Amino acid sequence: MTKLLWKSLLAGPAAIGAALAVSGAAVAAEAQPIEESTSVDALEQVSFDQEPVQLSQVTSVSQFSDVQPTDWAFQALQNLVDRYNCIEGYPNGTYRGSQALTRYEFAAGLNSCLDVIAQLIQTDAVTAEEFAAVQALQEEFRNELDTLRGRVDALEADVDELEANQFSTTTKLRGQVDAHLGIPFDSFDSPAVEDSTSFTSRARLNFDTSFTGEDRLRIRFQTGFSGSQLAGFNGYANGGGDSGNFEVNDFYYSFPVGERLDVIFAANSIATDSFVTSTIVPWDGPSIGDAGGPLFYDAGADGGAGAGFSFALTDRIVLDAGYSFDPDGGADPDIGIFQASSQSYIGQLSYIGDVLQAGVAYVHGDGSDAFTGGLPGGVDTFGGLLNFNFGRFSVGGWGAYSDFEGDDDFSWMAGVTIADLVLEGTTLGVFGGELPQISYGGIAPADNPFYVEGYYEIPVNEFLTITPAVIYGDAETGGDDDGFWGVLRTTFRF
Repeated sequence: MTKLLWKSLLAGPAAIGAALAVSGAAVAAEAQPIEESTSVDALEQVSFDQEPVQLSQVTSVSQFSDVQPTDWAFQALQNLVDRYNCIEGYPNGTYRGSQALTRYEFAAGLNSCLDVIAQLIQTDAVTAEEFAAVQALQEEFRNELDTLRGRVDALEADVDELEANQFSTTTKLRGQVDAHLGIPFDSFDSPAVEDSTSFTSRARLNFDTSFTGEDRLRIRFQTGFSGSQLAGFNGYANGGGDSGNFEVNDFYYSFPVGERLDVIFAANSIATDSFVTSTIVPWDGPSIGDAGGPLFYDAGADGGAGAGFSFALTDRIVLDAGYSFDPDGGADPDIGIFQASSQSYIGQLSYIGDVLQAGVAYVHGDGSDAFTGGLPGGVDTFGGLLNFNFGRFSVGGWGAYSDFEGDDDFSWMAGVTIADLVLEGTTLGVFGGELPQISYGGIAPADNPFYVEGYYEIPVNEFLTITPAVIYGDAETGGDDDGFWGVLRTTFRF
């Protein structure tokens, strides 16, 4: 409040100068009106853009207990207040602040009246006697106004410096719990595939910290119970967990460098597709099965440490690259990060348009269990992704060619999504195709597994989402490993 009063004083001399400049004729002869052009020109030199003070109106200067009624300045200001009702103060009738500065605070009351007087100049409502009283008050408080001017300038410089250098460290807690009720409608020969009704769950706590407002330090804790439902198709998208044990599932720091470059460093659990700006296909995320995400990204080993970047070549075109490795081998000086087992790297060039989204990617992975069953060697994969977004309706897909020590493999997926079908906010998705030859349970498929899923995502509110799905899959292991599943996923977010 004190600073606001000090700032208001700065307009005092200017307002008096303007008033005297435009009122010469009024002082000499009160009957002659002030010319409008002269008044406007003078008022242009005065700033009246002071912030309003939301306080109770005081209508008599005698309410200010710290101003003595015997002072001539009190009586002069009282006359102006009584005539123009031009002072605002605190409800208890005092100016608060340092009691040694009552002259400065009193001058602030004078300045409040000057605002009203300046507005009345054009109406010829201010008398010569009142102008003379105002001029005398200005002379009386000139030293205080000059002193305050220097103090306010210094304070404003300090505030500007503080605002330019301030930052606030903010940590937000976000949580998500996914529960799956899976019902197989068929029996299966493979012991790795669960053929009974099961219930699995996963819980995650994300601690996101920002130091600048644009960066993110994420520490994620995860626990859960995962079964073997959809094991031949890489399991549930929101599955995982170590038999109810808490683990640090994510630990990374991402930050921008300039306007077009974003960098990420991860200590553990970095997934290959975590390095890309977009996986393009619209069912990656809402789908029940992990097969909904382009599985060729899994040719790179997950769960390691690494670093990557995203560089915006234009507003629509983005180049992503990343490298990850087994943190145990990376910590061994005899191995190093570039000789560690289970290392992988990825590069992707994407176009992110309003209607068309497309990307081309290259992924290299050493020791990826998903494709090689733990056999030594590397997998090189070239993939393409495409999606057309027509608002409520999207159609897209992906295709990939993989090479593992001379053996090649082709996989693909295509599908559609429809938003706001029947219920507002819902999404219907149907997709299917041939998956990469994923190894699971020590069994290598004789051919590419075939997978089809239809899901209906229903957001009940901002915290709860229910997603029922029907899935058909053929694991192609040579036995009776094809059939239907019904799955209901419930997701809580907080």
